[in-house]
Amino acid sequence: MAGFRYEALDAHGRLKRGVLESDSPRQARAQLREQQLNPLHVEALGQAGAKAGSGAAGGARLPLRGGIGRATLALLTRQFATLLGAGLTIEQTLNALVEQAESDAVRRVLAAVRGEVLAGHPLAQALAAHPRDFPELYRTLVAAGEASGQLPQVMLRLADYTEDRQALRSKVALAFVYPAIVTLVAILVVTGLLTWVVPQVVQVFRNTHQQLPLLTRLLIAASDFLRGWGWLLVVLLVVAIVVFLRALRDEDFRLRWHALLLRIPVAGRLIRGLNTARLASTLAILVSSRVPLLTALSAGVGVVGNLPMRRALVEAERQVREGATLSRALAASRMFPPVMVHLIAGGESSGTLDSMLERVATVQTQEVENRVAILTSLLEPLLILAMGAVVLLIVLAILLPIFDLNQIVK
Repeated sequence: MAGFRYEALDAHGRLKRGVLESDSPRQARAQLREQQLNPLHVEALGQAGAKAGSGAAGGARLPLRGGIGRATLALLTRQFATLLGAGLTIEQTLNALVEQAESDAVRRVLAAVRGEVLAGHPLAQALAAHPRDFPELYRTLVAAGEASGQLPQVMLRLADYTEDRQALRSKVALAFVYPAIVTLVAILVVTGLLTWVVPQVVQVFRNTHQQLPLLTRLLIAASDFLRGWGWLLVVLLVVAIVVFLRALRDEDFRLRWHALLLRIPVAGRLIRGLNTARLASTLAILVSSRVPLLTALSAGVGVVGNLPMRRALVEAERQVREGATLSRALAASRMFPPVMVHLIAGGESSGTLDSMLERVATVQTQEVENRVAILTSLLEPLLILAMGAVVLLIVLAILLPIFDLNQIVK
């Protein structure tokens, strides 16, 4: 049986879309008529993906409005591993996942994968029809598990890997939510003071025709500029962001930008640690699943987001292919932390590369979490102090002319 995507009208003329399984398009249309539906369009899932132009082994990807997000993929992988570990077959597992899927987009993807498996394709080949939903690393591990006959065990490792990656990503993102909120509130407060409060207060000083202090004059100039040209600042900021994002599409510019980020004292070490932890955990799970080292390095290139580090890994892969050890190849680029190189060298000499890679991943993940915690704990009071300093300057700029008036009265 194969999967088919359909569009049909019900008895009230409403358009219905969905996915069903059948032996042929004709039988699929007959099934729809049995459900009191008038079929308008019935198309095999593989053919739909082929028209989208994203070919892959065993079929092409079905064009979807949505897809499987990272968090959803981690949950699906855990469910897949649990069901396989309970003794269910791949077909039974996919049936259960399709029934449990809450999103139509996820249900369509899983139904398409199930259709490919029912047609006789291996699971990895069925997943390859959806490269945007199932990354190369994911498919490589599934293929290794199928080839070794240890798919349940491999899926358990993959579930741990996807959950750990999602947890680390969430921790880093959530750690910067509070500083971002404080920064936004500070900008709004200062903008409100300069555009609404300050003009009403300083109008009194202008009517006195006295010589205002320098700080007050600067505050009035800033308020006038913001009220008159604030919209221009917003437009320029939006234009700058758009230009910057477009420039990032150029690989040379992105390479220079990523290299600059690595040289920033705090952010550079955090970015290096994040990419190192991601690479180490990827290599650990691949090597422990008996995937060849060169194949593991090729898959690891895709998880490294920083372009200079990615190019260094590509060069390391070339050196390993020519006979160099992994530790020596990584050390040559000087892009990766020394602790990673030393632990990998120890693993290569003792024949425990997989366990050493896991240790590298653990160490780097812990270091990233510690750095994020320290950075956010420093950012929060610094932002509050900066906001307080700005408000203090505004208050002083308003109070200084009042003090001068008191002196004149005396």
